[in-house]
Amino acid sequence: MVVHFPLKALTLALSAALFLTACDNSDEVQTQAPAEQAAGEAVVEAVENDNESQASAAASVDSAAVAKHYADLAHATYKDAATTAQALNEAVDALISEPTEANLAAAKQAWLDARVAYQQSEVFRFGNAVVDDWEGQLNAWPLDEGMIDYVAADDYQHEMGNEGATANIIANTSINIGGETLDVSDLTPELLADLNEIGGSEANVATGYHAIEFLLWGQDLNGYAAGSGERPVTDYASNDACTNGHCDRRAEYLDAVTDLLVTDLQWMTEQWAEDQSGNSAGNYRAELLAMPSEDVMQKMLFGMGSLSLGELAGERMKVALEANSYEDEHDCFSDNTHNSHFYNAKGIQNVYLGEYQPTGGNVMTGPSLSALVAQSNPELDQQLRAELESTMAAVQAMKDAAEAEDNPMAFDMMIAPDNQQGHEIINAAINALVIQTGSIEKVAGELGLASLEPDDAGHAF
Repeated sequence: MVVHFPLKALTLALSAALFLTACDNSDEVQTQAPAEQAAGEAVVEAVENDNESQASAAASVDSAAVAKHYADLAHATYKDAATTAQALNEAVDALISEPTEANLAAAKQAWLDARVAYQQSEVFRFGNAVVDDWEGQLNAWPLDEGMIDYVAADDYQHEMGNEGATANIIANTSINIGGETLDVSDLTPELLADLNEIGGSEANVATGYHAIEFLLWGQDLNGYAAGSGERPVTDYASNDACTNGHCDRRAEYLDAVTDLLVTDLQWMTEQWAEDQSGNSAGNYRAELLAMPSEDVMQKMLFGMGSLSLGELAGERMKVALEANSYEDEHDCFSDNTHNSHFYNAKGIQNVYLGEYQPTGGNVMTGPSLSALVAQSNPELDQQLRAELESTMAAVQAMKDAAEAEDNPMAFDMMIAPDNQQGHEIINAAINALVIQTGSIEKVAGELGLASLEPDDAGHAF
């Protein structure tokens, strides 16, 4: 679970020579990482080849059109997330009905597919309270998985003092947390939602993508070595074939939590949908588009900057790297963290360019912040576009390393204390995110927004 801090003004070192290192590497000689070099080359290429796109971006566009298209982008992204979550739900139903290796593999793949759209949606969190107040039920992390199911007692790391860390809801029909006895005999979506942060601990996460991830993969007990969780499919088998006990309860939990995921995403999709009833109000989209366009621009840029800096560069990369902590890895059970980071960065780029690539569909385009900025300051627009490309090159390097055919290096391997190459890959991505945040702030100034102050989540860069 990400802790939210009060907003702070940024003090950014925007030199391209900036290179962050984890605390354990402070005495090492710093050289340009391959990922950072590739990102720098991407900036040059983007600048050299951007003339045609800039001519298109300079076409007349106004802030009201940009605001409307922003709402359209959010709707398309959440609709895609809901659709892929429904596919996950169906794959889980098939697994529960017939627990086979093939069905478990299909459910895992459906989970991985569902992350693509959702991670791109996180750029809509910051500044849109309707999203930020809701998202914890879907994507809270890290979680103390022992609250949900069995864990390996000799290698289980959890939040100190968390009474819910070993509650094991699946193995019990009642649990006691903070002196309160709770009836958990009927594992409904509503019950599970109410158990989030029970006992006052943000590590008590009962729902969302990561609870589902744990129930599909199980714990990753490999540390810094290769390999993800290895939950046996027989954890969902019947009668004597059941392993680790309570297979019927485990299936009931997995069914309820995936149902809730679909319901939540359908609700958020509706919040961004264009009203078909003829009424002028009724959901968040109507509320947003009734605001002055400048307020919507503020939300767009604040979301881009806060996801870039405090959340992705800070909470999701810097924290894990400096602590060398695989417990702080985002998709820690499946080793899918590189993709979650990649699609977070893609979501930031989507909002600036006014683009979204739906799963299995054509690219959606429309009036963009880029076009708006290009009208008054084409050089600044080109600079931010190039920096966004540089960031995408850096997270692509992370993705390539994790998915390499020979000697793949997952994120939890990159953060190992002695993995200099891995540290360089992550630091190159952090550096690119920090640099683009500086230009996002400049764009805010160019558009006449008084003070952006993206959330740095208490991190210094």
